[in-house]
Amino acid sequence: VVFTESKRVISSRKNTLELLLASGNHDCLLCPATGECILQDLAYRYQVAGTSYPRQVPPYDMEAVNPFILRDFSRCILCGRCVRSCQEVQVNNAISIGYRGKVSKIVAAGDRPLKDSDCVFCGECVQACPTGALVPKDARFRPRPWQTEKIRTTCPYCGVGCQMHLHVRDNQIHRVTGVENALPNEGSLCVKGRFGFEFVSSPERLQTPLIKENGRFRAAGWDEALDVCASGLKRAVSRHGPDSIGVLSSARATNEENYLVQKFTRAVLGTNNIDHCARLCHSSTVSGLGQVFGSGAMTNTIADLEKADVFLVTGSNTTESHPVLSIRVKRAVAQQGAKLIVVDPRRIPLVDFAHVWLRQNLGTDIDWINGMMNVIVEEGLYDHDFVAQRTQGFEELKAVVAGYTPEAVQESTGIDPQDLRAAARLYAGAGAASILYAMGITQHVCGTDNVKSLANLAMLCGHIGIEGGGVNPLRGQNNVQGACDMGALPNVYPGYQRVSDPALREKMQTRWNASSLPAVEGLKVTEMIPGALEGDVRAMYIIGENPALSDADSGHVRQALDGLDFLVVQDIFLTETAQYADVVLPACTFAEKE
Repeated sequence: VVFTESKRVISSRKNTLELLLASGNHDCLLCPATGECILQDLAYRYQVAGTSYPRQVPPYDMEAVNPFILRDFSRCILCGRCVRSCQEVQVNNAISIGYRGKVSKIVAAGDRPLKDSDCVFCGECVQACPTGALVPKDARFRPRPWQTEKIRTTCPYCGVGCQMHLHVRDNQIHRVTGVENALPNEGSLCVKGRFGFEFVSSPERLQTPLIKENGRFRAAGWDEALDVCASGLKRAVSRHGPDSIGVLSSARATNEENYLVQKFTRAVLGTNNIDHCARLCHSSTVSGLGQVFGSGAMTNTIADLEKADVFLVTGSNTTESHPVLSIRVKRAVAQQGAKLIVVDPRRIPLVDFAHVWLRQNLGTDIDWINGMMNVIVEEGLYDHDFVAQRTQGFEELKAVVAGYTPEAVQESTGIDPQDLRAAARLYAGAGAASILYAMGITQHVCGTDNVKSLANLAMLCGHIGIEGGGVNPLRGQNNVQGACDMGALPNVYPGYQRVSDPALREKMQTRWNASSLPAVEGLKVTEMIPGALEGDVRAMYIIGENPALSDADSGHVRQALDGLDFLVVQDIFLTETAQYADVVLPACTFAEKE
């Protein structure tokens, strides 16, 4: 029998609380953690009004030299929660408890300031801290917790989809915290998600439409701006036909917005010239996995990753591009005995956790994947039942990979044959193995074939349709997947229904009550800009994209935009692309949408 509220237990707790209150500066009146401080809550619960112990003078000054986190050592009770969250949750191992006795302190390596350490400023320690020892840098100048409203939303940055709370007062975000006990992040965030919210209230935000006259913008009302947009687009259609217009939707917009944009493009403007940035990052995933599995998305959930026995990561600097997802990989490897294969010419941070690191020559991904399959087939390591019951074309695959021996593959990839064999055996021998990849293999001329090769590898070993397995593309922007699913692509309607199929076209025409829908596949984003230079594309509507800055050949893009007869840009800032527009329409950020 365990007694948790006996007189002896309560007396011990009160004594512990008095010792903690004497350990530093615990002035609740001025502490930014007031209202959320666990020490404060416990003192109130057990009616500990003060301490009979002499107050200790904190031996360390406050650290405020980094841009995100304030470290007030006078409020630290050395509970170790920040250390555990850093080492066991985030697996960043950036801080630990240093020194001994009364001078113990939470330190980064070498007792350096966080800005000079291995800290990545994910803020996991801030969320775990039970007192005011770790708070956001400007917390002392923000409203108190009870003065703000917590609004749940989805992080606007990468494709992981972390759930977070915006702490809002007077229509302004004052703080961001992760939603605990909610997938996929379970309270964790990265530096961008936790601290990168100032842009929402930036004074440089567009607040009224702008119309360009005589080379200069002037503010305008919405009615006037929309009239100018409508007349400019109608003029392009009447003079040059519907296909003279190109529309770029946004992977940062919601599903509903992307659906509406592609519907407007097809049913109103009368063209399939609709695309977005997935063309430049993961359209090869949509195509490749769509052909193989019928769906161009992750085959497994993010939460499923920690059930993998082996990870194969390629073309992804996961800790930088998808930090919260990388946590699950690091935890599985460091704490649960999972194995990690990294295939990347760079020494990315995950290499420190890897059991096998293959450094391929650039552009040779199909070769090393076929090389792994060669080993798996030759040594009989593949899943015979899965291949026989659930796949097609095994004999053709076997014939193709027969020539990709590890020794032959070494000539093109530069990978040592023994390392390739070790990786193949490790992957094939797993109970469940998960492939993670990103734009390092998709942004190639052979990107779609790279994706299909990875799918072949997974099917060969039966790592599909099971927990902890699968082929899992890591999306770049927060809604690349949704924008594709909603049909913001030149060749498919929502749900990847092909625009060239007469039956599907008639179905969508009826559903949308449209007089007609175009039958010809539209221009890709990579064709719209050259089309503008050649005079085939005469007008564009660009939403939430900035090709004048992000395109590899920005001079080429700027020349094309400058040559358009009419350009509408809708964005939250006056971007480099917007500078070329005839009409600029303000947009809402993620935090302003339902």
